[in-house]
Amino acid sequence: MGEAAWLKGNWGLALACLLALLLGVAFVLGFRPTVETARCPLGLISLGPRCCAEGQRLVGGACVGQPQSCPHGFTARTLGCVVNPKRIRIPAGKLSSGPADWQSPTPATRATPIESFEFDAFEVTVGAWWDCVGTGGCAPLGSRTIAREPGQPVTEVTPEQAESYCHRLGGRLPTLSEWMWAAAGAEERRFPWGQTGLVCRRASFGLIAGPCAEGGQQPELSGARPDGRTPEGVTDLAGNVAEWARSQMGHYRALGGSFESRVAGELSATAAFDAAAPARHIGFRCTYPASQP
Repeated sequence: MGEAAWLKGNWGLALACLLALLLGVAFVLGFRPTVETARCPLGLISLGPRCCAEGQRLVGGACVGQPQSCPHGFTARTLGCVVNPKRIRIPAGKLSSGPADWQSPTPATRATPIESFEFDAFEVTVGAWWDCVGTGGCAPLGSRTIAREPGQPVTEVTPEQAESYCHRLGGRLPTLSEWMWAAAGAEERRFPWGQTGLVCRRASFGLIAGPCAEGGQQPELSGARPDGRTPEGVTDLAGNVAEWARSQMGHYRALGGSFESRVAGELSATAAFDAAAPARHIGFRCTYPASQP
């Protein structure tokens, strides 16, 4: 064997041994170099395209079974974990422009004064809609929605149905400017949490064909991305489901992108699109008059 061949063979052996040593150390320390595990918050585990509770299994894209435990701020129900509803006070200000995002298809209205209001911290859940149906205040929805988990955002509702739900709670759907103000704030954030950092642990997006998962069919639980909340504490304004809001002319649009979105422009704080009908990727949250400080 020539000297060059001998060196090549031994270098290859040395690299293989080093790689084996590093993998052994990683195994001992419990490292798991996967993106899926990192995207799920504490208290939920990664099962394919979904973050499910301990004790559940993934069936047909849904987390099924009685949860053994739920994350902090969630309540365990027979069919899954449901985030505890909360309202966040959004301070008054002036929506002077959208974030510095040339991809945004709908820049916010310039120099629009915004009065203080309260905003649902989380998207309205299927469980909350079931409760409304139980009291006779809401109409039962189609089987696709009823079959979903109580902690998922309710979808496939018309903006008029969403508006009626909010009215029963003393609120209404947000205006476009209010929604964008809650998402972008006085800092004119590109994303609800800040100017950068669109990653899978902050927003439920790209769950169908990447970049965050493959084979997703449904949104995550409302509130399942706490790392993506705004400085005030509002979650899921980017991704999971787009949300109905009302324009000054009385037209409805959907904002914020969804679990189907794959590009940053669909998930920015001013991303809005026209929608003609209810859809599996569109939900809502309510806004309310600000309580006295």
